[in-house]
Amino acid sequence: MSNFGNRVQFNVYQTMQSPDPNRLPVIYEEWEKRAQEVLEDGPYYYVAGGAGGEKTMQANLRAFHRWNIVPRMLRDVSERDLTVNLLGTTFDFPVMHAPIGVQSIIHPEGELASARASAEIGVPYIASSASSVPMEEIAKAMGAAPRWFQLYWSKDPDVTASFLKRAEDSGYSAIVVTLDTPMMAWREYDLKHVYLPFLAGEGVGNYLSDPAFCAKLEKSPIEDPTAAIMYWTQVFGNASLTWKDIAFLRKHTSLPILLKGVLHPDDAKLALEHGADGLIVSNHGGRQVDGALGALEALPLILDVVKEQVPVLMDSGIRRGSDVIKAMALGASAVLVGRPCMYGLAVAGELGVKEVLKNLIADMDLTMALAGERSVRELRRSILVETK
Repeated sequence: MSNFGNRVQFNVYQTMQSPDPNRLPVIYEEWEKRAQEVLEDGPYYYVAGGAGGEKTMQANLRAFHRWNIVPRMLRDVSERDLTVNLLGTTFDFPVMHAPIGVQSIIHPEGELASARASAEIGVPYIASSASSVPMEEIAKAMGAAPRWFQLYWSKDPDVTASFLKRAEDSGYSAIVVTLDTPMMAWREYDLKHVYLPFLAGEGVGNYLSDPAFCAKLEKSPIEDPTAAIMYWTQVFGNASLTWKDIAFLRKHTSLPILLKGVLHPDDAKLALEHGADGLIVSNHGGRQVDGALGALEALPLILDVVKEQVPVLMDSGIRRGSDVIKAMALGASAVLVGRPCMYGLAVAGELGVKEVLKNLIADMDLTMALAGERSVRELRRSILVETK
């Protein structure tokens, strides 16, 4: 049982008695403001921006505002249980670090700092195919801590198969297949700043270290980095994929497969038919389709189809502990947190990521207790009222 939130809150008060202008933020908006101050426009907007007019980013936040928590009184909430069980493994918290690539543009230690912070707190880390360093280095930095691997499905099947094998060999315990990025979206801020970090060799650590990828090059990436990047532009993403291609993944890994980016109930049905071990309801944080459904709006629609046959996680719009509570009450098995972690990384590296995650979990724990609930696994829609 946990009193996580009480401990974190007390430590904040205890260690910050005297005002210190250089102390790390507690407020989400201040993390973002500080991140914008330390980052150049290209990297900042690559993280903070969305597709088109950013209507989907706004929809993600509005979806949370539509649900209100109705607290209950006089319940013993002195001890709380924050654990969840996913795919046969019990995790300390219902929060995971979302897969985010090219973290080297945010901080020199990039994914290694984020992975270490996650490991220290006990938050499972999802490593991206687009990491700046190879997945093996991330695994080494995490030791025995829980980690999943996110797959961008390459147009080159040999590269996809190699990534799956490497992930399994490196101790990743599940594969998260991102379905919503067969190509990059129209992102106005990236175009305005003429910023695509991959072309500068950022975010391609898994590719340049991959034997299948390098076998297709006339010279090694060290000898001819430009040719390697150009080949990456040819094989990243795959717009020709269909549901029948899920069988290819099954052929090349024994790990559980979760499909990320599902918003339509019919896609949830197809995912189950093709043997998905889990779903992640997500619109890529509003970075792919402008004007799409908010992820939290889609969550109940997906759950009505899945009916607890497989875990259903969600991301896109998680900013505070109350957001986690609302998602869990609506039926999510766990949530993924992305942008807040990147703002923490920009401001203070590993320590920043750790603070963001720790504060979010503490906020969640206290909010749950004050709502009169003792276990995240027992949260139900009955504690929420929807505002039309």
